[in-house]
Amino acid sequence: MRLRPNTAAYGRLALAALAVLLLAASADLAQAAGPFEVMAGSWSGSGMVNTSDGTHERVKCLAKYVSEKAGNGVQLDLRCATDSYKVEFTSSIVQSGGSLSGNWFERTRRVGGQISGKAAGDEVNVRASGQTFTALLNVKTQGTRQTFTMESPGAWIPEFTIALNRAQ
Repeated sequence: MRLRPNTAAYGRLALAALAVLLLAASADLAQAAGPFEVMAGSWSGSGMVNTSDGTHERVKCLAKYVSEKAGNGVQLDLRCATDSYKVEFTSSIVQSGGSLSGNWFERTRRVGGQISGKAAGDEVNVRASGQTFTALLNVKTQGTRQTFTMESPGAWIPEFTIALNRAQ
């Protein structure tokens, strides 16, 4: 007596195999996502600006990150204001071979320059430099919270720290 294959069982087995392949592929894609994927979206928050003359001012900021190239590129638009001034900062950054590179521009003062750095885990560390300005920036993203710090020794604003929350 010859057994006939159970087509329903084969169908279920094929669907199960397909589901396992899709889950494995999506896990691989999630691991392959670049460092900027978790930043994508709109963020807002406040922080503190320290100036070279010793004053401290509260600052409010809005940030928008547009992730590109499977998270390996980002367009940043950061707008911050205190009672006495505002900053409108844009940047375009790309990851290639473990290194970050790109450019930045501050619209209100019409200055710009280059960005270089690295991303590791939930942190992005870059150096922004131009003709009249050099700063070290750190962005750490953990879920719906993000910290953004800047240090620029010798500049009019040597320290800048903001805590951002992802907009819902």
